[in-house]
Amino acid sequence: MALTYQILLAVLLDQLLGDPRWLPHPVRLIGAACSRFEKITRKILPPFGAGLTSVLLVLTATALTVHGLLLAANLIHPSLATAMSVYLLYTTIAARDLTRHSKEVYQALAKDDLPEARRRVAMIVGRDTAALDRQGVAKAAVESVAESMVDGITAPLFFAVVGGPMGAMLYKAINTMDSMFGYKNERYEKFGWGPARLDDLANFIPARLTSMLIPAAAWLLRLDAKRALYTLARDRLNHSSPNSGHSEAAVAGALGVQLGGPSIYFGRLVAKATIGDATRPIEPSDILRSNRLVLTSAALALLFLLAMRLQIFTLLDRVF
Repeated sequence: MALTYQILLAVLLDQLLGDPRWLPHPVRLIGAACSRFEKITRKILPPFGAGLTSVLLVLTATALTVHGLLLAANLIHPSLATAMSVYLLYTTIAARDLTRHSKEVYQALAKDDLPEARRRVAMIVGRDTAALDRQGVAKAAVESVAESMVDGITAPLFFAVVGGPMGAMLYKAINTMDSMFGYKNERYEKFGWGPARLDDLANFIPARLTSMLIPAAAWLLRLDAKRALYTLARDRLNHSSPNSGHSEAAVAGALGVQLGGPSIYFGRLVAKATIGDATRPIEPSDILRSNRLVLTSAALALLFLLAMRLQIFTLLDRVF
């Protein structure tokens, strides 16, 4: 039960504080370690082997650091170890920041400040935003929220429930490596293969669990739960990622809008499949609807995961 309370406290801290820039963040250290190990391994190994070796080094360094911090804190006082555990869990969850950044896009659109909206949405998406109209900006923001809910909220919660702060932090290390190395370009095509495939594997269960809870959240919010299920079943694979399309399809169906489609990246038009049906034009208020949908889905995921953990421990107590 101690871990359950720690996770709940971590979620509360995220909602209260978000990610203050002045607060030391372990993910920034992981990013620095990724860059350092990339430089070292590339000097002594071919790209494919260097990428795999970097994965092992980053995961090992992350595990040893987390273990060392918790051990050192516990030697000082058990309460300090608990506080350290809560802090580490808290840094892996990004629910408040995810919704805050997208809300800033909405606020700019509400003020008819399209240049500011483009600038704000450029901070959360990888595509070129200079030529996006109001509808394009709103769609980009909704897509970012729908895709990022797994990486930023439900997957860290999943691994926190399964493996505590160690599990959650190892997941963030995997996710950070994918964001830094998982590019499909000449530099990272071979080096980033291992990090990208590991990230796909880590997100496999969380993405599918999340997508199945989105229709339930849509029902609670009086959105289109039936269409969310239908679109999930039909369009979940209409994405270059084996996982991101699941949550995006469910969100598109719940809102009754069409996501995906051609986008411009680094000055080049990239053809992408569409997700969902354009039953109506997408609008700025869909950003707020997607935020509510994501937070409600994440709350359901947390309740489900904690309930499953309780059931498993109850069963083990009965057996042993």
